[in-house]
Amino acid sequence: MKKIRWGIVGLGNIAHSFTQDLVNIEGAELVAVASRSIENAKSFAHKFCIEKFYGSYSELFADKEIDIIYISTTNDLHAPLTIEALSKGKHVLCEKPIALNLRQAKEMVKASKESQKFFMEALWTRFNPSVIEVLDHVKRNTIGDVRYINADFAFLAENPKIRLTEKGMGGGSLLDIGIYPLFLSYLIFGKPEKILASSIFYESGVDEQTSMILQYKNAQSILHSGFATTSNMVATINGSKGRININSLWHEAQSFTVVKNNHTIDYHFPTMGKGFTYEILECHNSIRTGKIESELWSHQNSLDLIEIIDEIKLQIGLKF
Repeated sequence: MKKIRWGIVGLGNIAHSFTQDLVNIEGAELVAVASRSIENAKSFAHKFCIEKFYGSYSELFADKEIDIIYISTTNDLHAPLTIEALSKGKHVLCEKPIALNLRQAKEMVKASKESQKFFMEALWTRFNPSVIEVLDHVKRNTIGDVRYINADFAFLAENPKIRLTEKGMGGGSLLDIGIYPLFLSYLIFGKPEKILASSIFYESGVDEQTSMILQYKNAQSILHSGFATTSNMVATINGSKGRININSLWHEAQSFTVVKNNHTIDYHFPTMGKGFTYEILECHNSIRTGKIESELWSHQNSLDLIEIIDEIKLQIGLKF
C-alpha cells in the first residue's frame, strides 16, 4: 500500500509529540517540516531524520511530494494556513481549536468542499480508545439516562508561554484547553439549550480561567478550564443507574471506571504511543476512501463546537 506523505507546519511541543507517533505508523511518511525560523525547522528535521525542511509555510505547501499537512501553529493562524494549504491541493489535519470563531471555521469547511480535499480538526480525544468505549457504554445505557457531566482541564502555569496569554495569538484557557470539557459535553449531549459562563482574565485580555454551566432539556454539565491551579483531570459522566469516571488525564485516557450498584469495574485501553496515532489513522482511512471529512469528527461537529465556544466568548466578553 502506498504511503501517505505528511508535512508539518508549526514545530512546537505538540508537533514533537505528534511526530513521535507519526514516524511509527507503517503507512505514513514524514516528508518535510516548516517553521518561520529556518534554524528551528532544521533542528526539528535533524531530530527526526527528515530530509526536507523549509523556512516558510508557503514553501512547504508548494511541495508536490506532500499529500497531507498537519497544522500545529498558534490558534490565530489555523484558518489562513488551512485555507492556503487546501487551495494548494493538500489534505489538512489542523490542531484544535479549528479556528478563532465560527465565521473562520465556515470558510475552512468551504475551502475543503471546493478543493475536494480532506480536512479535519485534530481533536485527538475523539479517537482515543477509552473515549470510544465510554461512548459505547453510554449508548448501550450501561449507566442509565445520563443527567450530569463534570469535567475540567486545568494546570498551573506559573510563567505561562506567550501563546497562552497573548490575545493576538488566540490565547486563553478557553480555546487552549476549555475545548476539551466542552467537547465531552457535546459528544454526549449535543448542543446545549443554554450556557452560563464566567471568567477571570489576564491583563492581556484573555481568560486565565473559565467556568461554564451547560443546560440541556434533561441534563446539565459543569465544566472548567484554567491556568491558575491544577485539577484532578478526571471526567465523570453520571447516569440514573451509575457513573463512568474517565481516569486522569482524561483527555488522553488510558482507562475508565464504571461504578454501578456499589460495584466498580475498571477498563484499560492503553494507547499506542502518546495517542495521536488514532487521529492519524482516521486521516489515512478517510483519504484512502475518498472522503473529505471524518465520520467520527465531521465538519459539522467542528462547526457546532466552535459555535458553543463563540457563545461563551460573547458571555465572558472575549474578542479576538
